[in-house]
Amino acid sequence: MSTYMAKAGEVTRKWFVIDAAGKPLGRVATKAAVLLRGKHKPDYTPHVDCGDHVIIINCGKAVLTGNKIDQKIWYHHSGWVGGMKKVKYATLMEQRPEKAMELAVNGMIPSNTIGRAAMTRLRAYAGSAHKHESQKPEVLEL
Repeated sequence: MSTYMAKAGEVTRKWFVIDAAGKPLGRVATKAAVLLRGKHKPDYTPHVDCGDHVIIINCGKAVLTGNKIDQKIWYHHSGWVGGMKKVKYATLMEQRPEKAMELAVNGMIPSNTIGRAAMTRLRAYAGSAHKHESQKPEVLEL
């Protein structure tokens, strides 16, 4: 009996919706990262992109435990000299909560072509409305 290896053309992708309201940001991000990579599937193959599409709603209602809301800082650089920017997570969760969720998920995805392809299948929304009802996403409970 030989080991089964999935091929890129044979992968079937499903759609999942995760509600982040009242749940820790990191717990939602880990579940989304597993779904995006396809590690929940029995035919998971490390060198093939076999993940699913993930929609995260209510990112603005996700919580950060402990003192992370005041102490955690997102650093990014503009590319210019002296262009280091920093934003506290209190401000980030107020203004762009979907960006905070994308940053959390991106940190749990590998930094290669498979990881970049997986991140294109992530959709994060600050509110409870999304525009993917026609794909008939499956609601996932955490």
